[in-house]
Amino acid sequence: MLIAILDFEVAPAQRSVALDQLLAEMPTVREMHGNIAFRPFADTLADTKITLVHEWEHRSDFDAYLASPCFARSGEVLRPMMTSAPISRRFEASLIEKVR
Repeated sequence: MLIAILDFEVAPAQRSVALDQLLAEMPTVREMHGNIAFRPFADTLADTKITLVHEWEHRSDFDAYLASPCFARSGEVLRPMMTSAPISRRFEASLIEKVR
C-alpha cells in the first residue's frame, strides 16, 4: 500500500476554491484503479493550509494517478494559488488490521 500526504498553503480567500477543485476531482480519483482513499481537508487551526491524504493499493496505481489528466487539471488550478512549495510525503505501508 502507498500512502501519500500532501500539505500546501494558499491565501485564506483561495482555500475554498482549492478545496472545491480537489472535491470536484474526488469522484474521478476514487474510481481509479487501486485507489482506496482520497481525502482533502482544511486545517482547522490555520486558514491557509490544506491537506490531502491518499491511499493506494500499489505504487504503480499512484504513479498512474500522477500521470492522469485529473492530476494535471488540479495542478493547473492549484499551483498558481499556492503561497509556498507543497510538501508531499509518501509512505509504503502494510495494513496490520482493519477494525470496525
